[in-house]
Amino acid sequence: MDVAGPVRFRRAREFWDEARVERDIYQPLESRFGASMGRPWFAPPEGYEARRIEMDNGDLALFAWSRGDGDAYWLGNTETPEALWKTDKYTFEEVPYPIARWAQRELLATLEESDPWLAAYEYVSWFFLPVFFSKDGRETTRAFFRDHAAGFPDTDRDEALAFYEEVLATGTLDEFRYTMASKLGTSQQVDLVRMRATMAEFNAAKLLADAGYAFTPEVAMDSGHALDFRVHDPDVLVEVTRPEPPTRRRAGTPAAALRETVDGKRGGQLSAHAEAVIFVDCSSFRDDEWAAVAAEEPDPKHEPAVVYWLRPDGRTEGYTRGDVPPAVDGLFQGRR
Repeated sequence: MDVAGPVRFRRAREFWDEARVERDIYQPLESRFGASMGRPWFAPPEGYEARRIEMDNGDLALFAWSRGDGDAYWLGNTETPEALWKTDKYTFEEVPYPIARWAQRELLATLEESDPWLAAYEYVSWFFLPVFFSKDGRETTRAFFRDHAAGFPDTDRDEALAFYEEVLATGTLDEFRYTMASKLGTSQQVDLVRMRATMAEFNAAKLLADAGYAFTPEVAMDSGHALDFRVHDPDVLVEVTRPEPPTRRRAGTPAAALRETVDGKRGGQLSAHAEAVIFVDCSSFRDDEWAAVAAEEPDPKHEPAVVYWLRPDGRTEGYTRGDVPPAVDGLFQGRR
């Protein structure tokens, strides 16, 4: 079964009025799921009418149409009505700003009502809005932050959320919002391994930004691979990996878990791009597991490499192997 991606607008360049909205948008949803339609919680942009449709199963749809010139926008995490099947999809950044702002206000207010603990972190809520309101992933992505502290062990959700709130508040990743948020996934199952790996990329972005580097995420290469970042000035490719701690995999020690994870990359992206720097994010390790790695400083068997461990309380520890062009080791506390 196909999994729906992050929520996007559909733009319908046709004439719409209240009667057509009732017939072609509301009635199919009401017949399929049971639904109620009413005025939106916030006024739509000037020149537009809008409706908010809430399904009995918890789905939500917004529809705004212009008065007279044949332009309308649908945003929903429910089944798309047939009248909109052939329309093109757009991100929040690709539609006119007044439409995007109105729709995001609606969604953020909805999040505040359903999950106030999450809405309290405005940057996290805004950045991950496309997946928090995705059709298949809205429950699992919220659960990842609520029940799994965004992948940090021995940490509560508020500490983790405060940490990523600070990361996202810098605006460094705003330009890449859909690219980065989408990596969290829109699956109906909580995939902790993949979700923790996604947050490793946010951790790597924090290190690069804190060290003063500009970068672009998700770089497609001629080899057919995509690497996680291209750092600018110096021009360096970065691939990120996040070892699962030995308590969650067959590797018997933290060092073995680290080497096993890097080996997986050596058979993939790093085989085609040996010059790339591997960032090994050990933030899934408990304090004692990381202490064992820090004491041994195991060789990841790829150079250049950065091995590090972050905590929401600000601790950043790590070491490097080989000549690492992005000089992030100055951020590490204790041994390098």
